[in-house]
Amino acid sequence: MKYVMALDAGTGSGRCVIFDEQGNQAAVSQQEWTHNTDPRFPGSMEFDVEKNWNILAACIQSALRQAGISARDIAGISATSMREGIVLYDGAGKELWACANVDSRAAQEVIELTQLEEGLEEKIYRISGQTFSLGAIPRILWVKKHFPALYDAARTVNMLSDWVLYKLTGELVVDPSNGCTTGLFDLHTRQWKPEIAAWCGLRDDIFPPVHEAGTVIGKVHRQAAEFTGLQEGTPVIISGGDAQLGAVGVNAVFPGQTSVFGGSFWQQEVNMGAVQVDSECRIRVNCHSVPNLWQMEGIAFFPGLVARWFRDTFCQEELRMARATGLDAYYLLEQQAARVPAGAYGIVCTFSDVMNYLKWKHAAPSFINLDISASEKSGKAALFRAIQENAAYVAYGNLKAIASNTGTFPQEVIFAGGASKGNLWCQIVTDVFGVPVKVPVVKEASALGSALCAAVGVGIFASIAEAAQATVQWETSYTPDAAAHQLYQEHFERWRAVYAKQMELVAANLTSPMWSAPGV
Repeated sequence: MKYVMALDAGTGSGRCVIFDEQGNQAAVSQQEWTHNTDPRFPGSMEFDVEKNWNILAACIQSALRQAGISARDIAGISATSMREGIVLYDGAGKELWACANVDSRAAQEVIELTQLEEGLEEKIYRISGQTFSLGAIPRILWVKKHFPALYDAARTVNMLSDWVLYKLTGELVVDPSNGCTTGLFDLHTRQWKPEIAAWCGLRDDIFPPVHEAGTVIGKVHRQAAEFTGLQEGTPVIISGGDAQLGAVGVNAVFPGQTSVFGGSFWQQEVNMGAVQVDSECRIRVNCHSVPNLWQMEGIAFFPGLVARWFRDTFCQEELRMARATGLDAYYLLEQQAARVPAGAYGIVCTFSDVMNYLKWKHAAPSFINLDISASEKSGKAALFRAIQENAAYVAYGNLKAIASNTGTFPQEVIFAGGASKGNLWCQIVTDVFGVPVKVPVVKEASALGSALCAAVGVGIFASIAEAAQATVQWETSYTPDAAAHQLYQEHFERWRAVYAKQMELVAANLTSPMWSAPGV
């Protein structure tokens, strides 16, 4: 039996996941990590390369022990990561500076970039599919302004998944799916676009070679083998960004397929066989991990984090029951929320909003339209269901925005991630969307996608599409209830209207936004 390994540098943790050649998960080891905040720079979230490499090495060793296999049994290794996180290196390959995707220190640089030239951000979006709010451009500009010596010493930039591969092989490379999130790529060529850097006052000579996912870029060198317990000479294969590899891990590898990932953030990925950007610059566009595919992407901020906040703040009874019974507190909450009718007794909650990539700002978190005539109509169960419905509304709104460009709304949606573990949330999603929803067996979709790229690189499969089709299995499917869908159409429109009014309160400085993009 052959095995492949995926390393994952996520926002909140590092992980090592081992799969067999049939896509079955053999082991997973995970350790949380935190990002360093420099008190001099509000919003800074620096990625600690030394500490986090130690964590990944420990995860590798733990996963090998858990799987009960030798490092010699690992046929190939790849890595995925949070997108947008970047690393700068000097000429000797030493890491100079690294930040996580949640780093927000460059708000002023975003403002300066938008003032640099009228229409510049829109021009860059139409080439790269990205705006300034999440990408690398303002962050590198920040380094240039605050640490000019470090900026001058930089010779290479790449992404956190590429950094993991570099630690294993000594090779500095990048892949299109993660690299494109810098905003410095040309979607059509799937290569760096140095002119964008020059337009923004940045150097255009720090870009490493680009390799498509599934390409062998090196082998585990001796120092990495000694440090991690891996076998020296094991092939290392490039894969890419977590959301795009998640699509691979749920077998969304052909044009027209749609996948929704429900985690701390929710992503809606619609595959395209050709480059197309949103006419109103609302929606992100990325290179898929599959060569010659692209994706329109909607993002919903914090649905999973909102659910966790509600659980930890208001649901101490469920947390105690969970500890006593071994059941998940979310399962207990869903049991109660399932008894609440669709529409949550008319409760409207405003957390995340539909994506607007150029002017991205959210309303203040709130619950509105509570019915106090009966406790069950404004109790925990109703509020939790309203949170779940809000997440589905945002995803639905993003898919409608994408459909306004592609011309078709999805006929079927694949739903994965932590939210897909709950039957109620899956049913709400299918009822709001009005189309069938499929849930895969393997919920670690990004890790599986990365591992499948490794399997392609070592010849277990001929292509990423073949690998996904051969390994991805389905756990269950959900069918929309026609009456519930009709009701949710009305509630969605009401939610949009209420959200617009809530944004007026933010604009008047009467409430504070839950989140706003840097510089907006």
